[in-house]
Amino acid sequence: MSTNSQILSVLEYMEKEKGIKRPDMIEIISEAIRTAALKSINAGHDVRIEINPKTGNLHAWAIFEVVDSISDPKTQIHLSKALLLDENAEVGSVIEKEIDPAFLGRIAAQTTKQAIIHRIRFFEKEKLYNEFKRRVGSIVSGTIKNIDNGNLYIDVDGEEAIMPARECVRGEEFSVGESIRCLLLKLDPSSRDAELILSRSHVNFVRRLLETEVSEIADGSVTIKDIAREPGYRTKICVATNDKNIDPVGACVGIRGGRIKNIVRELNGEKIDVIRYYDDPEKLLLEAIKPVIPKNVRVDHDGRRIYFEVAEKDLAIAIGKHGLNAKLTSRMMNWRLDISKENETVPENFGKKLERAVAGLHGIPGISDEQAQKLVAIGITDIDAFEGVNAEDLTEAGFEIDTAQKILDSVRKFCKK
Repeated sequence: MSTNSQILSVLEYMEKEKGIKRPDMIEIISEAIRTAALKSINAGHDVRIEINPKTGNLHAWAIFEVVDSISDPKTQIHLSKALLLDENAEVGSVIEKEIDPAFLGRIAAQTTKQAIIHRIRFFEKEKLYNEFKRRVGSIVSGTIKNIDNGNLYIDVDGEEAIMPARECVRGEEFSVGESIRCLLLKLDPSSRDAELILSRSHVNFVRRLLETEVSEIADGSVTIKDIAREPGYRTKICVATNDKNIDPVGACVGIRGGRIKNIVRELNGEKIDVIRYYDDPEKLLLEAIKPVIPKNVRVDHDGRRIYFEVAEKDLAIAIGKHGLNAKLTSRMMNWRLDISKENETVPENFGKKLERAVAGLHGIPGISDEQAQKLVAIGITDIDAFEGVNAEDLTEAGFEIDTAQKILDSVRKFCKK
């Protein structure tokens, strides 16, 4: 700040690199010098500052009150001296005397520097806030610049953003230099790190992906009634429409599952269940826990609680790994679910029926006798029972993922024949 060329360099740098306009920067520097002059031990003057925006030339004037008896030489000037500077000076008027900015001293210079840095940071924060506030809640793209203690530091349109470890999805792995899409969760001006807070674990990340991928959701033809998500494991989405010509589930899934596959790919394999919404909680339950069939359903409307039973073979599927399937279904429906095992009576010819079911499945090329027995044990007793069953359902029932996929492929080939 000691030379005009330094001021000019600051003005040019801030304008080009930080996007701070020259008049704004001049105001920041001028106010900082004025404040420093008032606080400085060597000065104490109220001053007026002018900076030439083209050359960076700085001029400073000390401001004095004209008096006939001086009590404070830092703020007052005797009338006799004032008349030497301005022949129109009189007691009570204000007069300016040009001073060398170096007169402010080393302390003032340091104070000025700190004040300018503070004001610039404030200006940058305000600029950042105004630029990104309208984008909060939307998806942004960036490049990973650093990874530290599970926190990802990401460049988003030239600004540093952070995805804290708590907003990351467990199991996802990224590398420095890799492109990434995230939800701009919020702006945090008080943060010591980056002020742009990102997330991939938030439920609205999936919501925005759906809006991007499914045109019917974007234009309002299909509405998302609710979403429940366990990041990295599964998301359940309830959709509805008032257009009789639109299948809301089909619109989300897309032709040959194309739309939902794009979202699953972005989520690195997280499972997604799309469910049609019904006002009737029993119908909604039936859709939400497919392929499991609820039995003996009792609905407590006042307590928003549903009691129902499932066959023993379906209990593990209905509850899911660590109870997550039941929890997600409950959260998506906004009803508390009480699931219990059905009390079944075993008919006398039950064993023979099992044998026939095993033999029937074993007759499908590619399914071994052991696999057939296992399938029958979880309630898949014939070819029709495979409807709506996917590989994940079979893995949850104890099959290896490769085995589950081979079984489903064998069933599809058999059905085609």
